[in-house]
Amino acid sequence: MASSLTTPETLAAIDVGTNSIHLVVARVTGADRFEVVAREKHVVRLGHGPGDMKQLEPDAIERGVDALARLRAVADAHRATVRAVATSAVREAANHDDFLARARRDAGVEVEVISGVEEARLIHLGVLQALPVFDRRLLLCDIGGGSTELLVGERGEVLAARSLKLGAVRLTGRFFPDGAATEAAVDHCRRHIRAMLRPFRPAVERHGFEVAVASSGTAEQVVRLAHRGDREPLRTWNGVVTSAEAIAAVTAEIARAACEGTLGGVDGIEPKRVDIVLAGSLILDEVIRAFGMDSVVFSEAALREGVLLDTLQRSREGTLRHLTDVARASVRHVADAFDDDPAHSTWVATLALQLFDATAGRHGLDPSWRDILEAAALLANVGLVVSHDGHHKHSYYVIRNSDRLLGFTDREIELIALVARYHRKSAPKASHPEFAVLDAEAQRVVRALAGILRIAIALDHGHDRAVSAVRVSQRDEDGAGDGEDAVDGAGDGAGDDDGEVVVEVVPAVVVEVDGVADGAVVVEVVPTVGADPSLEIATASERTGLLEAVLGAPVRVVLAVAPAASATLGSAATSASPATSGGPANSDGPVRPGRRSDRASGP
Repeated sequence: MASSLTTPETLAAIDVGTNSIHLVVARVTGADRFEVVAREKHVVRLGHGPGDMKQLEPDAIERGVDALARLRAVADAHRATVRAVATSAVREAANHDDFLARARRDAGVEVEVISGVEEARLIHLGVLQALPVFDRRLLLCDIGGGSTELLVGERGEVLAARSLKLGAVRLTGRFFPDGAATEAAVDHCRRHIRAMLRPFRPAVERHGFEVAVASSGTAEQVVRLAHRGDREPLRTWNGVVTSAEAIAAVTAEIARAACEGTLGGVDGIEPKRVDIVLAGSLILDEVIRAFGMDSVVFSEAALREGVLLDTLQRSREGTLRHLTDVARASVRHVADAFDDDPAHSTWVATLALQLFDATAGRHGLDPSWRDILEAAALLANVGLVVSHDGHHKHSYYVIRNSDRLLGFTDREIELIALVARYHRKSAPKASHPEFAVLDAEAQRVVRALAGILRIAIALDHGHDRAVSAVRVSQRDEDGAGDGEDAVDGAGDGAGDDDGEVVVEVVPAVVVEVDGVADGAVVVEVVPTVGADPSLEIATASERTGLLEAVLGAPVRVVLAVAPAASATLGSAATSASPATSGGPANSDGPVRPGRRSDRASGP
């Protein structure tokens, strides 16, 4: 996961798509504002070949890496900070790690693989920079080479999003191989597109939309063809409105020419799109029909511009940031759907972040990994919706396959899922396929975060916040301590065996006002002592093994002897409390000591 950045003067966004790789270089001109200074595109057809894009062919990898090297040189000439994202072709390929390694080694480009819904979110960001539609509810359609992203949004908020395996390159290979097209194949392709679009119709009907927006090279090609007869040539296609009837007519013209073998002679078709324009136009036409669009507005800005804006927003955040607003909302969305005790998960996340910060000198992880830990803590129990037995494995599946997690890369979602999966039972093992494929750094991150999460969950074993805060200190062999809230170590996570790590537990107590009926306001007073966290201490003490292995020192969980007299539930975790649907950590109603439920806290 990338560390937080200072705001750069010049940014470069690279979009590694199925059909082509695009670069846009922009100069930062202010908050959320930039001026594009260079654009470049290379058609590489990463997704071209047999196997429905399940494998990147060796020649496609070579073309892609060569294009990335050239685009990197352009970015370097502008002294730009580069961020590259990869979409459908790389996302789906079983050998995508080979491509990512080659891109890093031979082109000097670190490529993030993003999920389909994250792709839709970033495209939405880009569109909002190009069109005056922020205050209008929009239905966005972006047709790529391997997938089509659909999104309903308003005022910057994503109301619904879906990524479908409908792309111009993908459908060309499936229905029109070798450029051969027949009326039957066109009809078959249309029916396939309709079936794929059908699951998104309820979301569109529920939310509705005021304006339909289309982006991508495919949409631009069809829009250009629809306006060939206009009297005056346009300086820009951004914001051009095209009627549904005009697009239907162009699609029919393309289909007719393709079946007759005369597509290359159609005026206005870009030569490099001749072989994929039929599939692309069919997708756009069927999207318009499926959702009842009267017209579409074309946006020249899309994924690349969204990446630029997202990078700007990230660069302004501090190093000890919590989840971004978008990511937090999406995590909350998943938790609300699957977790029946979000208050417990919220408090576990608070304790986990305290442990992460307090042991930072020992584990040596970059502060940005707090995001992954926080999300994993909030989602660790979502697998309970399937079954209690093995729910940690179900949590992995739910997180990994959710289409609701926005603001994360595909790799980050995988790490969140793995940390949640290892919050109980077996520690990560080389025999576990999902863990084994990670590089050494990622494996260490998963082990460290899972070790922290195991203890944090144990510290709320009764789901009643008997523990209000934790403090961590290092005890040397002579018994001397090094102070509170820090672990003195080498700082590289190596874990020198020079003493033991002591976790002090600060208990919570709640005093309820006498004579107040149920449902009335309850004043919670949380002094330093009063509750009985003995069960939590005992449980946490049994679950220190994984963290001990990471830190390279014994971990002891004990009751704090003399914690600060003024500690409160709110102040004890001010710097680490996650913002979730549960609200502030101390506002979920009265804590009732004695309410014990180890529903999801068992081994």
